Amino acid sequence: MTSEDFRSAAHAAADLVADYLEGLPGRPVWRPMADADRQALLDLPLPEAGTGLDGLLKTVAEQVMTAPMGNGNPRFFGWVNSAPQPAGVLATLAASAMNPSSAGGDHADVHLERTVVRWIAELVGFPHPPGGGLLTSGTSMATIVCLAAARNRAALRAGVDVREDGLAALPPLVGYVTGETHSCVRKAAELLGLGSRHLRTVATDAEGRLDTAALERAIADDRAAGRLPFLVVASAGTVGTGAVDAFEPIADLAEREGLWLHVDGAYGAFGVLDPAIAHRYAGMDRADSLALDPHKWLGVPVDCGCALVRDTEALRGTFSLVPSYLRDEAAGSLGWFSEYGTEQTRPFRSLKVWASIAHRGRAGVAADIAHTTALARRLGELVAAHPELELLAPVETSIVAFRYRPAGAGEEDLDRLNRELPAAVQLRGRVFVTGAVLGGREMLRACLLNATTTEDDIRLLVDEVLAAGAGLTSRPDTERPA
Repeated sequence: MTSEDFRSAAHAAADLVADYLEGLPGRPVWRPMADADRQALLDLPLPEAGTGLDGLLKTVAEQVMTAPMGNGNPRFFGWVNSAPQPAGVLATLAASAMNPSSAGGDHADVHLERTVVRWIAELVGFPHPPGGGLLTSGTSMATIVCLAAARNRAALRAGVDVREDGLAALPPLVGYVTGETHSCVRKAAELLGLGSRHLRTVATDAEGRLDTAALERAIADDRAAGRLPFLVVASAGTVGTGAVDAFEPIADLAEREGLWLHVDGAYGAFGVLDPAIAHRYAGMDRADSLALDPHKWLGVPVDCGCALVRDTEALRGTFSLVPSYLRDEAAGSLGWFSEYGTEQTRPFRSLKVWASIAHRGRAGVAADIAHTTALARRLGELVAAHPELELLAPVETSIVAFRYRPAGAGEEDLDRLNRELPAAVQLRGRVFVTGAVLGGREMLRACLLNATTTEDDIRLLVDEVLAAGAGLTSRPDTERPA
């Protein structure tokens, strides 16, 4: 392949991507793949001879980009999946061309990662000592990194080197969460050998926030039973409703009890940039660690999470292992990124983060976030004002939890309707919304992350939910799932 071959294909790829992004608002948000199209991808044979770049682009254009997830569309309100920032899309190409390992060494990606991690900490107001964090594949991995550091600190305080002796030398380590804590925390506890049985679910108050009185009682009970409380996880925006825990009293209690306070800010931590809701985040900066996802509210192309810690040595002391073949006498006092987490070979994530933030600046990022939270509050008003819709929780960030509630429907029918409703709305193709369960009740949850979403889009969401709901309620009983 000549450089001209690549240049020509790259121009064609840029046109393909630009056309795709430009056309998103005018296409269905999502539609199921035709059986034949799905099977064609599943059955692609391993080619014996190579395929030219033009042929590869043809396959991408005709078989891949025609079947998107839908999250680039301004009317996509499902899960917590953002549209990609165009600046980040472009930066991804350059990062792939350089293709370094960001484990360490003296090259641009390593130094840029130090900067963008600091930028992220500055954006959310979290203290940032040099080396106090790194980019990860997402908050699931960042949570493992942070909880491993918490486990290591607890063991050292108990006089045990858990890296050498393992958990067998310790009493059971206990962490505390709520019923709305993201599942990645349980996965981390299981992978780190803590066991989900020792991850206590603490009661919440009427607004869905962690109840500190209940937490204090649980800690006392565990200490009396000979267990070792070491961790409490608070949320900067639950996935179900976007609720933000009251950080100050949790931080006070964690400090008194000697617990590591970890904040799950995967989705919601960047909400602190919106002056209208910034007060909800008071005390988040007191956490020992914060995990968050630039690939959510910031729109950085997947994948990109970030782990931030107050104590650099707590992180490095948990993971640092430098074999002779990786010694770098010129690395400086911070060493390599591979000493701060589980990955050795690490992709060049920082360039797309840098581009996505630098293109808009702090003011632009904050404006985008404020736009989506304002629209979420407006959606909450539209829901509350309609007699056939029910708002299930206060709108605190940019998630709206609600359900379809037609007149005369009993609780069993309401659960059935709202369980079936997300798929019915999705299949109509005009908007995309997903469901969840809150307090034992089936619901819809709309997550607003796209700064190009308008009030017309959220009004369409309401209309589509009502139309799909009416279609479900009018079906004969024989057509309904058993």
